[in-house]
Amino acid sequence: GPQLNAQLEGWLSQVQSTKRPARAIIAPHAGYTYCGSCAAHAYKQVDPNITRKIFILGPSHHVPLSRCALSSVDIYRTPLYDLRIDQKIYGELWKTGMFERMSLQTDEDEHSIEMHLPYTAKAMESHKDEFTIVPVLVGALSESKEQEFGKLFSKYLADPSNLFVVSSDFCHWGQRFRYSYYDESQGEIYRSIEHLDKMGMSIIEQLDPVSFSNYLKKYHNTICGRHPIGVLLNAISELQKNGMNMSFSFLNYAQSSQCRNWQDSSVSYAAGALMVH
Repeated sequence: GPQLNAQLEGWLSQVQSTKRPARAIIAPHAGYTYCGSCAAHAYKQVDPNITRKIFILGPSHHVPLSRCALSSVDIYRTPLYDLRIDQKIYGELWKTGMFERMSLQTDEDEHSIEMHLPYTAKAMESHKDEFTIVPVLVGALSESKEQEFGKLFSKYLADPSNLFVVSSDFCHWGQRFRYSYYDESQGEIYRSIEHLDKMGMSIIEQLDPVSFSNYLKKYHNTICGRHPIGVLLNAISELQKNGMNMSFSFLNYAQSSQCRNWQDSSVSYAAGALMVH
């Protein structure tokens, strides 16, 4: 606990809060040695004084899931302190008939939500007894399902006391990921990867779910949280139709290593924040 706390504190202390209060953040879910400093750029934008419910949307890595799933437990433990799941909101979501329950095994195996728990605890520590979390495991949704879930979550995103944490890494490149897109005009492989990721990031910043889907269809970029991102973009679209003014900015980009040849592999990370104006 103390060691983790010190690490998180170190990363957060090196970052500015320029997009605070964030209404939603996108942040990575790899080991902290790889992406802890990148994730800090997103978590630094969280305002614990107004945040009371934190929705954590993570992709499913281990089980095939065509919808979204809710946890079957009440409390998630972290080395910092325990986080309570909001059973009232869970009840509202359950009533829609759009969700299933994940087994305890699935919950414990899945790191996409887990890796956000210590950072959430750290960002909120000044109000640690005053907030709840709403973890949602997001399946491999079709575009129309992303729209449906986006619509459903939009009313929660509209509330300034709610925060959405969208869990995603960016390009997984290399033979072990069966993905090796390379645009030689960009120079070294890692530069091509960065160019590809930044193209996707700028489309996300445009807040257009259709363009994001088209980008994924064209380049097949291995962004593991593409469905949670799709749900967020659709929720934002819904609110923009009702006249809400929002902007999203990426604040940091990193790669686990720099690929220079076909034997190399890397995972990219990006951190960003959504602001409501």
